[in-house]
Amino acid sequence: METPNNQAPEKKGIPKVATAIILILTLVGIIGGTYYYLDQQKYIYSDKALVNVPMIQLTPKTAGILKEVFVHESQNLVAHQSVARVGDDIITAEIPGIVAVAKQDIGAFYSSSQSVISMYDPSEMRIIASIDENKGLNDIKVLDKVKFTIDAFGSQEFTGFVEEISPSNHSGDIVFNISDKREVQKFDIKIRYDLNRYPLFKNGMSAKVWIIK
Repeated sequence: METPNNQAPEKKGIPKVATAIILILTLVGIIGGTYYYLDQQKYIYSDKALVNVPMIQLTPKTAGILKEVFVHESQNLVAHQSVARVGDDIITAEIPGIVAVAKQDIGAFYSSSQSVISMYDPSEMRIIASIDENKGLNDIKVLDKVKFTIDAFGSQEFTGFVEEISPSNHSGDIVFNISDKREVQKFDIKIRYDLNRYPLFKNGMSAKVWIIK
């Protein structure tokens, strides 16, 4: 039977266009996925990182009653500044720093091992990242460049470098490698950054790091 003259002709080109679009999108996906994979090979990633600074505990030389506290939290200290008095003993800060904790329980008894003041040296603040031994630990070297984010600052990126690689593992939750059930050890990586450029980081803030191979 002949097709009536007024019947619309079949648009045979549409399937070809759709196929071409699908092919292009597939290629874009493959290229994008490959680029992402190769980009990820440049980094060793850890989301188990935090801002850390060692605390300095100031204790009395001899046990006694806390009689006076001369400083308050967040106060800047100079070297040899008096911070508290326990009995007849004046406690001093041997180096400059910032007060993190200042006990205020006047009249309480303190032994020679109990801290009255906790302080820290802000120049010692670092990012500490935990890296599994089987996640590229051997590829990390001192002075490797690092980019990192701090949870409190969203997706803003900061930069630093590897200052120290822990010579021994640290204790933590036990994680097993599925292939042989052996315990996976974790090592700390100390990351230094420009303290003057990023002065708002606080001890204990969570971070994510990308160590550049």
